[in-house]
Amino acid sequence: MSRTLAILKPDCVRRNLSGEVIARIQKANFKIVALKMVRLSKQAAGEFYAVHKGRPFYDGLVEFMTSGACIPMVLEKENAFEEFRKFIGATDPKDAMPGTIRRDFAESKGENIVHGSDSPENAEREIGFFFSEREIVDLQ
Repeated sequence: MSRTLAILKPDCVRRNLSGEVIARIQKANFKIVALKMVRLSKQAAGEFYAVHKGRPFYDGLVEFMTSGACIPMVLEKENAFEEFRKFIGATDPKDAMPGTIRRDFAESKGENIVHGSDSPENAEREIGFFFSEREIVDLQ
């Protein structure tokens, strides 16, 4: 079993799609072992996305991620990060495969409903950004 971080982004929460997306995550056999709703400050969003600092989309990403509530979650499954990345689809919903979260719900590349860690190392770092170990429930 491995873990990954998912974030239902402000567009997902604002459009009242959180329940539907969470239901699809569970139907895909991901176990949700931690979940909370937060509103990121500009500083927190900047720290979380620091790896992208200096890229042309960085400021817009920070602005978007602070525009409303989001829902970070820790998910467990075999090969969690790879499986979740396939499950959510390409960053640009136009390039995402049919049946993926982004293809079905996202309206643009900039507001694409959900974040998923892109490596096991980033998953570990990102989970630690939002959750302490005591907040993660062992469902075994």
